[in-house]
Amino acid sequence: MKTIHVAAAIIQKDGKILAAQRGYGEFKDGWEFPGGKLEEGESGEDACIREIQEELNVTVGNLSHLYTVEHDYDTFHLSMECFLCTIESGEIADSEHENLRWLETDDLWSVNWLPADIKVVEALEQALQNK
Repeated sequence: MKTIHVAAAIIQKDGKILAAQRGYGEFKDGWEFPGGKLEEGESGEDACIREIQEELNVTVGNLSHLYTVEHDYDTFHLSMECFLCTIESGEIADSEHENLRWLETDDLWSVNWLPADIKVVEALEQALQNK
């Protein structure tokens, strides 16, 4: 089975977390953390910063590795490095998603997360409880 390596940003702002609704493809309308595929030789951190710049037109910083998801979908294996981060500069101008939503930390389950992202939300809840 083919493995796809991606990086995802768990963007925090004013005690809220950014969720993104996919606007295309097999998982259209599902909710996820924004990010994308690692390029050849690129680290997860670098991919996360680049993808968020490309997708949301903002620069993120203060990256902290939260969790790496290993999840089998029907046609591929997903390895997703997830980073807590904050917006350092810019205003969000989304070019990729159907919808964006800032979720209160006690309201994270109000959207229909994609299967791999469910594991990230669980890890995020654990991290928030341990703060």
